[in-house]
Parts: sequence; structure tokens; C-alpha cells
Amino acid sequence: MSVTTSRAAPKDESIFVPEKGPFRIVDHFSKFSGLAVSQLYLIAAICTIYEVISRYVFDAPTQWAFEVVMVLCASAWMLSAGYITLHKRHISINVLYLMAGDKGKWYLDLFAYAVGVIALWLLCDDAMIRALDSIRMGEKMGSAWNSPQPLVLKSMLVIGALMYLIQLLVNMHRHFTSSLGRNIVIVVAGIIFIRLASVIGAFYLGETDSIFGSVNHLYASVGSLIDPSAMLDMREMGIASASLLIVGLMVALMMTGMPLGIVTLIVSILSALFYFGYGGLYLVSTNAFGLLEKYPLIAVPLFVLMASILERAGVAEDLFDAMSIFAGKLRGGVAIQTIVVAVILAAMSGGMGGEIVMLGLVALPQMLRLGYNRKMSIGLICAAGSLATLIPPSIIMIIYGLAAQVAIGDLFMAGAVPGLMLATFYGIYVLIRCNLNPSMAPTAEEVGEARGKEMKLSREKMTAVGLSIFLIFCVMGSIYGGIATVTEAASVGVVGAIFVALVRNSFSFNLLQVALAGTMSTVGTIVWLILGAVSFVGIYNLIGGGDFLRSLFANLGLPALGIVFVMMAILVVLGTFMEWIAIAFITVPVFAPVVVGMAPELGLDPAWAAVWFGILFVMNIQIYFLSPPFGPACFWLKSVAPPDVTLQEIFGSVLPFIMMQIVGMLLVMFIPDIALWLPKFLS
Repeated sequence: MSVTTSRAAPKDESIFVPEKGPFRIVDHFSKFSGLAVSQLYLIAAICTIYEVISRYVFDAPTQWAFEVVMVLCASAWMLSAGYITLHKRHISINVLYLMAGDKGKWYLDLFAYAVGVIALWLLCDDAMIRALDSIRMGEKMGSAWNSPQPLVLKSMLVIGALMYLIQLLVNMHRHFTSSLGRNIVIVVAGIIFIRLASVIGAFYLGETDSIFGSVNHLYASVGSLIDPSAMLDMREMGIASASLLIVGLMVALMMTGMPLGIVTLIVSILSALFYFGYGGLYLVSTNAFGLLEKYPLIAVPLFVLMASILERAGVAEDLFDAMSIFAGKLRGGVAIQTIVVAVILAAMSGGMGGEIVMLGLVALPQMLRLGYNRKMSIGLICAAGSLATLIPPSIIMIIYGLAAQVAIGDLFMAGAVPGLMLATFYGIYVLIRCNLNPSMAPTAEEVGEARGKEMKLSREKMTAVGLSIFLIFCVMGSIYGGIATVTEAASVGVVGAIFVALVRNSFSFNLLQVALAGTMSTVGTIVWLILGAVSFVGIYNLIGGGDFLRSLFANLGLPALGIVFVMMAILVVLGTFMEWIAIAFITVPVFAPVVVGMAPELGLDPAWAAVWFGILFVMNIQIYFLSPPFGPACFWLKSVAPPDVTLQEIFGSVLPFIMMQIVGMLLVMFIPDIALWLPKFLS
């Protein structure tokens, strides 16, 4: 049910052999629905491009594109739940889980299944009522086009949660080898679906005049006996004690290897139940529904799709080979070109996982074969690949922008200079070491001699480089120039990636389908984690948690910059056991308002304080990606590195680059204009 934080080389997500058994039809449906809804991302990109062309070329902006694209992407997020659960792709913290024995893992998995079933049942139970009300009212947007977007999104939330729940029950059924255990799962499933069916029946036939109402009354009577708010009224508990209890529960559940989306969802549900009783479930379903209306989130799948197409089209390898010609007689030229390629890939992808995998597959073996210093080569791959966290279009910046309610375009512009600054640091470090000790790296000419062929830039390589740079210019230029929103620019990137693949003669229907399936799987995983985190943060703020933490910072008696240091330290600690998405949605809604409130003391305009802190946040997350013992970048590289490259060697190799990242973060902290001058200038 859980997924490690490491990823192997890209694979065909559409390949799957369903297990044998009475419920294999559920597997087939989950697979079919996931692959089917992945096509919606391509349709969404086309609709967005149509809107851009219609607006700027024909001066005829559409009234339907925004709402259609929102519905398409939200439907894809929700309806991919069965596929993701079938493939066990949910994000979790598996380090401690992997230390357990086989029997311990079995019980941890069973516990995770049980908690997941309870959380999704309660979410479905309440969300279904909201969806049925919306259908009965024929709820619409109230916009010029007046589409039924709220009705569709609320329905998709219920359908997605149901698909997640059903596939989870099937997985739980298979988890047991005894007939008794499997029969218990079937009974539990029957109890759940009788309740859900009675909710629908009572809604349409009435609570008093139908058997469905009687069934609901029976469930309500049982529920009243185990009402959490009657057992423990957390409103009588101090917010400090409640916060410790909530955070402690969350950390404990995370340590079991349970999917992080389920962890945050069940904690938000329990918080709502203990504070407000069963009526508090309304807060969970409302917060979850609110996520589906976040239009900026649409940029995430589109950027992932763009990167996936380019990756599978072989553009990364073309870039690496094409850069060789520019290295000349520069000692360590292959390392420098690796940094340059990493910067270009970062500007084309938005995420670092695939970039590190690609550099590990292409650049690392070449540098090791040519006699480059092992530690320098390994550390450089991890550090250069992690530049995608800073260089726009960064997925992490999009998530931060949603959590802090900051303009994503401003974040993109603010991250460009710090990202290039770190790339420059890496390049200077490599050049200094290689020139002090020439044996650490050969020149590009020596590379050519070792290959036994002359290094030339062919027409195909030149075309690939030119198209890639042009694509970056179109995507980022449209954002910086104010021509298109981030989402619209991402759509331009998708169409541009397809065009690059066509020109390179590597585009095919199968390539597109594999890219769409991979995007659906990756983004669906992220969205369910965000859904749980958003629900948790919304309820925690409602019970006063946000105000409590802000007052806690204010009462530390530290100067403004000292409080920022404390925040950075908290992020470092959280990064040792928590995924960055959960960190963002749990901490940013609390930290960002505090920083904005301290803006005058920091010498910043409040409008730019959250942008500046966003860059510090992203740079901190970048350090987390490399830092032992759980640095995801190190695990990504290990998954594709030569067998003789150990994880311990990787952790040791990244230490100099972590120091450079810390220096870069401190520079931005003490000199905010490093990050802010470009967005201020362009605005």
C-alpha cells in the first residue's frame, strides 16, 4: 500500500497484470479508468491553448475554457484514485517500515488498510450528502457561461473517494491468506456500502417513509454510542495540549509507513470529530472540495506532462551531447556541461526526480568512465539535479504559492536568480578543484580521444538544443512578459514538447500514452496527499492552531530574522521524517503570515515578504532533498547508479554541495534583493 521515496528509471505505467481472484474486475476497472482519465490532461492543454489563441490572435476570449479545464483536471485527479491504489503508488515514509520483519510489515500494512478504509468511508459519507444536495439544486458557477462546475466537482470527489475505498478494500481482502480474515473484510465492505446506499435512498425517498431512513437511524444509533466528542471534548483542552496531541498522532502514524494522504486525512477527521462531533465531517469534505477549485494547481500536471514527453523523446541525451562541443579545452568540461544541461532540464521539467534519474543514467557513467573523481561526480549529479526546485517552472513553488496564497509568477521570477547563483557556485567549485588537481577531470578534447571520435555538433543536436531553448523561452517568456498565466504557459509547454518530439522524429502514439499514464499516476499521488493536508490545515486553523503557533513565534523574544532562523530550523527537523508536500501545507499557512507581519522589521514590503520567504522555503527543501539520512535525491541516484556506488558514498559526496546550498540560502536571507530584484523589475 505504500511507496518508497525513491524512484527507478521511468517505466511504462500502462503495463499491468491484474491478480487472479473474484475481484479482478475491480483491478480492470481501476486500470481502465486511470488510463482513460489521463487523456483529460491533453484535452485540458488543448483547451487552454485554444483560449490563449482566441484571446490574443482573434481578440475573442472564451467564456468556457476556464471552467472546462478545471473540471477536466479535477476529474482526472479524483478518478485516478483506483489506479494509484491498485499500483500502490501513494507516498509514504518507509524507512522505519523497512526495518520491521515480515510479520511486523504485515501488521503495519493491515493497520494502514484499516485506517484508510475508515478515513475514506467517513469522507464519502459526508461528501455524498453535499454532492446529492448539489445535484438536486442543479448548482452552477454563476459565471457568464454558468456551467455546473460545483456539481461536477463535488460528484467527482465522491466518485474518486469511492474508487479509492473499493480498491483499498480489495487490496485488504488480498492481504489476508485465511478465509476468516477475507470474510471479515467482505462483511466490513457490506456494512459500508449498505450505509452509503441508504444515504442515497433516504435522500430521494425520505428519511421517514422508507426503509433507507430506518437503516440510517440504526447507523446513527450505533454512531452515538461511539461519539468521539462525547468521549473527549477537545474544546475543553488547551490549544497547546491539543496541538501536541495532534502533531504526536500525525508523527506516530507517519512512522508506520502509512500513505501520507491517509495520515493527514484521518488526523483531520479525528480532529473534526473530537471538536465538533459527527457534524464536523462537513469541514473535512468542504476543505477537500475547495482543493478541486484551485486553478493554479492545474499547472502541475501540465508541467509534469511536458517533462515526461521531453524525457521519453530523448531530448535530455541530445542536450548533454550537444553541450560537449562548448566545453572546448576547459578542464572539467563534462562536469560543467552537466550543470548547464541540468539548468536547461530544470527549466523544462519543474521537478527533480526525473532529472536526477536522467543525469544518473547519462552523465554519471560517462564521467566515471572518463576518470572523473567519483565523489565530485556523484555529488554534482545530485546537486545539479536538485536545481529544479528553484529554477522555474518549479512544482514546489506552485505548491508553496497555493499554500501561502502568493502569485506563482512572482515566485518563478524570484527563484531564477538564486537557482542560477547555485549553479554558478557548483561550476566554480568544480573548476577550482579540477585546476588545483588536474587528475580529477580530463578536458573535452581528452574526452573525445577516449571516445575515439571527434566531438561535433550535428544538425540534429543543434536542432534539439535550439528547440529546447526556444521552448523554455516560450514558456517562461510568456509568464515573465505577462502574456499568459502559469497554467497557460504550462499548456504551451505541453504543445511545444510534442512539437520538439515530432521534429526529432521520436514522437509516437505509444510515447504520448506512456507520458500521459505517468503524469496521471504522479499527479494523482500528489493531489491525494495535498487533499488530506488541506483538510488538516483548514480544521487546525479553525480550532485556533494557526493563531496559537503565530503567537508562539511572537513570544519568543527574538528579532525578526531570528524567528526566520527558527522557522528554517523547524523545516530542517520536519524534513528528516516528512514529505515536502506535507511540510508545505502544514507549515506555510502558519509561517507565511508571520513573515508578512514582520515585513517592516525585516526591511521588506509586506507584498514581497511572502515571496522572499518562499524562496528561502524552497532552498531549505532543496537542502532536505540532499541531506542524509533520508535525502530523496540520493535514493533517486542510487536507483540508477552503477552497482559499486553505495548509498553511503552518495551521502558523503553531497556534503560539499549541501554546504554551498546553505551558503546560498544565507545570502538570500541576508540580501533579499538577490531573489526580489528580478520580480520587482519586471513588475
